[in-house]
Order: sequence, then C-alpha cells, then structure tokens
Amino acid sequence: MTTTIRPESASDADAGAGASGGRAGTRLGHRLFVAREVGIGLALLLLIGITTAVNPRFLSGQGRRDLLLGATILVVLAVGQAIVIITRNVDLSVGSVLGLAAFATGKLFLAMPDAPIALAILAGIGVGLLCGAVNGALIAVARVPALVVTLGTLYVFRGIDYSWAAGQQINAADMPDGFKSMGSADLLGFPLLALFALAVLLVAGFYLRSYRSGRELYAIGSDPAAARLSGIPVGRRVFGALVVSGGLAGLAGVLYAARFGTLDAAAGSGIELSVVAAVVVGGVAIFGGSGSVYGAALGAVLLSTIGSALPVLRVNPFWQQAVVGALILAAIGLDRALAARVARRLRGRRARGA
Repeated sequence: MTTTIRPESASDADAGAGASGGRAGTRLGHRLFVAREVGIGLALLLLIGITTAVNPRFLSGQGRRDLLLGATILVVLAVGQAIVIITRNVDLSVGSVLGLAAFATGKLFLAMPDAPIALAILAGIGVGLLCGAVNGALIAVARVPALVVTLGTLYVFRGIDYSWAAGQQINAADMPDGFKSMGSADLLGFPLLALFALAVLLVAGFYLRSYRSGRELYAIGSDPAAARLSGIPVGRRVFGALVVSGGLAGLAGVLYAARFGTLDAAAGSGIELSVVAAVVVGGVAIFGGSGSVYGAALGAVLLSTIGSALPVLRVNPFWQQAVVGALILAAIGLDRALAARVARRLRGRRARGA
C-alpha cells in the first residue's frame, strides 16, 4: 500500500516530522538521564558498600538513621532548587531563607510556648514563601538575572536574620517537647523528618510529570524565547518556581529547628553551595531543561553520604570539598556530552529520514 502526500500538505508533513524528531529527542534524552540517575544510585551503593566493609557499624541501626537524617534537609532544599534550575535559573538564597525560617520558628515558640506544631510548620513555610515571592518578583517581573538577584537576597535575608537575632541564641530548652520529639521520632522504622523529605519529593515529582504547568518548566529551560512565543506564561511559571523553592527552604528551616534545637542567626550558612552541587551532580542540567527531582534527591543523598563516609575511611575531611568540586565538574562535562550525543543521534535520524 502506498501513501501519496499532496503538495499542499507538504508543510504539514514537515511540521509533523519536526514534531516527531522533537519527541524522539525528548525520549532519547529521557533515557540517557534515567541511565545517569541509575549510575548515581550505583555509585551511592558502592560507596556505602566500601565504607561498611571498612566499618560494619556504618550501616547499623543508628548508622542508617544518621544517614537518613543527614540527608533530609539537603533533599528538601535540592527538590526546590531542581525546580528552579530546570527553568534555567538558580536560587542562591536558600541557605539564608532556611536560617530566617528556623529562627522565626524558635521566636514563635518563645512568644507562644503552647503553639501547635502545625502552626510552626505553616509559619516557617510562610516565611519561605514570602522570601521566594521577593526573588520571583525581581527575576520574573523585573527581568533581573537570577544569579544577581539571589546572590543579593542571600545577604539581605541573612542580614535581616542577624538584625532580628541581635546576638540571641535559642536553645533546645526553649522548644516544646512535642516539637523536639519530631526531630527524633520514628514512624514505621524511618525517621519522621526523612518521611517529610520523601513526601516533598513524591509530590514534586508527580507534579512535574503529570501536570502541564510542570512540563512547561522544562520547555522554559530548554528555550525561554520559544516557550514565550508558544504561549507559555514564562514569567508566571518562573515566579512560581522561585516561590516553591522559597517555601521548601522555609520548611527545611522548620526541620532544622526540630532536629538541632539550638538556633542562631548563622543557621544554614553556606548550605546553598551544597544544594546546587547536589542538584547538578544529580543530573539536573545547569543550563536548564532536563533532569528530575529524583536525581537531585539522589545527588543530595550521595553528597551527605560522602560527608559521613570520608571520616570512616580515614580520609582527610579537607578532601571532601575537593571531591564535591570534582563531582560538579564531572557532572557538567557529562551534561554537555549527553547533549552532544542526543544532537548527533537526531541529526542521524533526520538524515536517514531524508
């Protein structure tokens, strides 16, 4: 059976071929990045296996618990950061937002010792949402580069935190017992805080995969100009991504307060670099448009496990930063290699189709 293409439908055929090529490229890129996430998981298992062989107590009951708790806050922050980086932006203020939300949580309990835990969680998230809205308005509305805006708000939010604290330190004794127990409680054999992180991860992953607005974030990261021409509300989506990142940083601040108890204005200082590193190592392209929150979470767990494993392996802790830096460089190089591979395959398919 033969098929005849009418002259007047040639442009439609070309458009269909282009759409088919785009879909093929998306599928190929998805397979490659899934393979990368599997590779990160295997590297994590290998690291845990080697460390356990050196010290079997590394994966004891308490050891597993410490590993999960150590990764919890970084995972929550990495999920929010991944959503922002997918849109070809970055949020460097998450550490300062975490510190501000954590201190706000402590001040709430100082003023209202009997305040419900749910109110403290909502207050911390509210502080984060407000900070994220400031970032989003400057980036999406005023069209100022995200790197510049969030680097500035990193210092602004931290300055507000220092001014508010005025040298004050909030101790664990100032926190209600119910709130402190949230930082040490287990549910079904898992730390409660780790289950918070798991819930955030699953909700974010479902949203990005199942909702049109979530998929539009990838289109914005791939080509903002083309996304705008196709009718995607780029400014609104970028604003929303920054607000979500801020809200999750606020939640991370509440979890930080529940876990550590002792709070001051320096809480969360410097963690923003670890968050960006976790996202990039986890397969989210720093240039936007690809990756997943699951990979970002794996990257966060890998980095936190490296921090716990190096002392056990008797490696100088100063090498930890060198290892993280090498992982970032390797991840960026792999991003470019994967992108080039996808482009070559698509060119080959188009040449065969021609």
